[in-house]
Amino acid sequence: MAGRDRSRIAALAVPAASLAAFAAAVVALVPFVLGRQAAVARRRIGKPLGETAVDADRLWRPSLEGEPIRLIMLGDSLAAGLGAERRKQTLGARIAKGIARRAHRPVRLRTGAVVGAESSTLDAQLDALGDDVRADVAVIVVGGNDVTHRIPVADAARSLAGAIERLQQHGCAVVVGTCPDLSALRAVPQPLRTLIGRASRQLSEAQEQVADAAGAHVVSLRQTVGPVFVGRPDEMFSLDRFHPSPLGYRRTADALVPVVARALRERDARGPDVDAAVDDGGAVGPVEPLPSHA
Repeated sequence: MAGRDRSRIAALAVPAASLAAFAAAVVALVPFVLGRQAAVARRRIGKPLGETAVDADRLWRPSLEGEPIRLIMLGDSLAAGLGAERRKQTLGARIAKGIARRAHRPVRLRTGAVVGAESSTLDAQLDALGDDVRADVAVIVVGGNDVTHRIPVADAARSLAGAIERLQQHGCAVVVGTCPDLSALRAVPQPLRTLIGRASRQLSEAQEQVADAAGAHVVSLRQTVGPVFVGRPDEMFSLDRFHPSPLGYRRTADALVPVVARALRERDARGPDVDAAVDDGGAVGPVEPLPSHA
């Protein structure tokens, strides 16, 4: 019996060993497959928009009366407005116009955001602003490049928290638009698209946590406008299928403007030089889809 048992165990060990070898081979192939898919995505996306966004820095709605509201945009190419064809279509300009309309005051826009930026560059962006860092409100949109460059979530979130704290020390209200849902990028093949979608969700959640803890207002772009980008990519993305189109920026601004307005009201209520955290995180629900003819 003992000999028969040993033979049975040996017979089972052969397929088990083969299965383990197969699994090891699959694991070894994963980086190769994902690397090939990343190369495919880079070829598909390319850089048809270049690396310079339209300059939208100016006084918006100058005909309105009152002291201009000072707005600064920080972050990556989304905050800079890459993909917009005209300056009024950029994210910063759309937010400026929306705030001017609500406050009945002109808005002076200053963009510190840099195309290709990661969260770790936020400090340098603040340095480059000089005295303009003493703004009334700052909007930060960053995270996509942290995901595609595989920056650890904890490191990216820490950089964001540092930038928020620094802005608040200057009496500036802060609104954070968290990392967009990168699973909407149809130019990225599967399974890589699923993986970066999961990574973007993890970063978005971490950003929301640190921003809430710091007393900043938060807009989850993944939840508010992500479904529109996933469902209507041909309209929401520009020709590189990576950056928002003018319509995509409009939808993103629609999600951000009410929260920026709320942040300004709360700042005015407590005084511009007070760093006290606000209780209301400023989260908003999903943006309703546009009609098909928009």
